[in-house]
Amino acid sequence: MRRTIWGWYFFDWASQPYATLLTTFIFAPYMARIMGDGTAAQTVWGYGLAAAGLLIALGSPLLGAVADRSGGHRRFLLVFSAMYMLGAWGLWWAEPGQPRVVWTIGCFALGLIGMEYATSFTNALMPKLAARGDLGRLSGSGWAFGYAGGVVALILVLLFLQEGPEGTTLVGLAPAFSLDPAMAEGTRAVGPFTALWYAVFILPFFAFVPMPPAGPDGICTALRHAWPDLKASLRRLPQNRPLAGFLGASMLYRDALNGIYAFGGIYAVGVLGWQVRDVGIFGILAAITGALGAWMGGRADSRFGPRPVIVGSLLALMGCALCVAGIGPARIFGLPVPALAPTLAFYAVGAVIGAAGGALQAASRTALIDRADPTRMTEAFGLYALSGKATAFLAPLAIGFATQISGSQRIGVLPVIVLFLAGLGLLWWADMTRRPRT
Repeated sequence: MRRTIWGWYFFDWASQPYATLLTTFIFAPYMARIMGDGTAAQTVWGYGLAAAGLLIALGSPLLGAVADRSGGHRRFLLVFSAMYMLGAWGLWWAEPGQPRVVWTIGCFALGLIGMEYATSFTNALMPKLAARGDLGRLSGSGWAFGYAGGVVALILVLLFLQEGPEGTTLVGLAPAFSLDPAMAEGTRAVGPFTALWYAVFILPFFAFVPMPPAGPDGICTALRHAWPDLKASLRRLPQNRPLAGFLGASMLYRDALNGIYAFGGIYAVGVLGWQVRDVGIFGILAAITGALGAWMGGRADSRFGPRPVIVGSLLALMGCALCVAGIGPARIFGLPVPALAPTLAFYAVGAVIGAAGGALQAASRTALIDRADPTRMTEAFGLYALSGKATAFLAPLAIGFATQISGSQRIGVLPVIVLFLAGLGLLWWADMTRRPRT
């Protein structure tokens, strides 16, 4: 069983660099650089993430219902893995001077969709890995291990691939493999690097984690039955206050969290004038605190239940979002400060966001397990993905719209506070009473 659990952890280790390197700390800020306008890049990135979120929302619950009927999770995960790797690799062709916006956003969306679909399926395997009383620690440790993978991947990219303004890496080396700094090949290589990282480190998952075998129903037969089953589940959902309330709350607060992750790097480049390398160093700190937050949150979850972990994390994230909007060049909340102060403040806020975000995500998936039908767990995590993506367009769209209308990146991040607050309100409405542990 220990080997099985570690194999399951390796999915998080393998997949996390997509979020760390591409969504947040390296590639998204690079988009601001090659488009030459942080506001334009933030707007385009917001619309692209919104489109990907819509496809994830539509597909995840239906595919989960099909898998619960047909089994054969392995074949699904192989397809999702191929989407992940092809999408990541395609980002290599986002060249300076010709960013190929449609191609770039399309490739990024393909990989992101593959990652999110795969995550729904691997999360659904959790209840079979440990007793309920240990699931909080299991979930927190998995998130922490994933964050650690993101940190290692980010360090390797900064040391050996990503070029700074002077054309060398963080330690003064030329980018590896004779990559051309003038064409930003060290930065663009983060796409193929992410794909290869996944290809290598997903192997322990496929080797050691048992998955439901394929059932007697083929995929087409399962699809014909799964759609009516899913519609029936959705019709029953309003009558299940604990599950409906939690899914509604998570729909809003995870959307807000993803908005912070997706736009943090672009914000730092556009508002504070950071280089992509600076964002990468910042990412190491946020990922380390994310791992610590997930690990500590998992243990708090096992002892106190997921609700206090989720509520505490949301309060911390709302405070951080407000602080981000108040940080500008040479000023914090309008008050003049020494030149270095905004950067230090942004580092501090990022560390708290990392810790609170890690704890929030780890506790959220154990909260879902408490409220899901054990026989329909993959469908439940599909609904969880739906709740996270049904309005996934909302934060990116609101940020993109607010940025475009105001012409200010600082004002553009304010909508996430409203989403966090609305999620917290729904969480209080839902029955989140801690269930007995077995």
